[in-house]
Amino acid sequence: MNRNDFIKKGLMGTGMFVAASAMGNVMQNNIDELKELEILGFNHIPNTQSTHMENAVLHKAETRGDANHGWLHSKHTFSFANYYNPERMHFGVLRVLNDDVVSGGKGFGTHPHDNMEIISIPLEGDLEHKDSMGNVTVIRNGDVQVMSAGTGIQHSEYNKNADKQVKFLQIWVFPDKKNVTPRYDQITLQRAHRHNTFQQILSPDPEDAGVWIHQHAWFHLAQFDANHTQVYKMKDKVNGLYVFNLNGSITVNNQILNARDGYGIWNVEQVSIKADSASEFLLMEVPMTV
Repeated sequence: MNRNDFIKKGLMGTGMFVAASAMGNVMQNNIDELKELEILGFNHIPNTQSTHMENAVLHKAETRGDANHGWLHSKHTFSFANYYNPERMHFGVLRVLNDDVVSGGKGFGTHPHDNMEIISIPLEGDLEHKDSMGNVTVIRNGDVQVMSAGTGIQHSEYNKNADKQVKFLQIWVFPDKKNVTPRYDQITLQRAHRHNTFQQILSPDPEDAGVWIHQHAWFHLAQFDANHTQVYKMKDKVNGLYVFNLNGSITVNNQILNARDGYGIWNVEQVSIKADSASEFLLMEVPMTV
């Protein structure tokens, strides 16, 4: 498919929110918002912070947006809040990939979202969640949380512990339909089920493994021993695959990824992944257009 076939004009970034100081330890800020999107689809044209190939794009960890607010240190793979790069807005419907660290006792006060699928994957610590649907939960490493913001929700999230950090991935995906009824879900995963294989953690099917979202997307987590190789077969040939390496070193179709590197690829039916060292990574298969 020609790159221009991925581009659609006139769509806006949705799901903007501004956190408020709803509690003493929650910082008032305007750091979590989306800028207007001029295009939706593949838009990673060559620039100084991306390596663009015929059907792939490489985002090295050190080229991500770096927002250090003291209580929150966030690395942005795609444009977000004060980090704005029109050439790094999204990968298909994958709009936000934030690598967040929240200091002890700090967090985001109550704020709104709408028309966005929001996925949180805790890596360390305890993240407490409250929302306008009445959910009060704590998620920690091994859990996956999902919200379909739909017609609109409000929620807060903060570090439940005062003496240690929370680290988590915050991922936003454009939905395939607008104004759905808001919903919340979370699951606890068995880490053993991702050892030297792809553990499905998200899909479009409520009856399938993992959580589900309103989008034709599949996420997998994997934890490979050194030298283990496995082929990921695309669920839909028109989708693209974004690989985010959490730790270690892997080779994806001859492209080496170190910790926190991201690599997007499309126009492929399968992708070979080899662990050059003990590694853990996240696979996100998403539509390239809506």
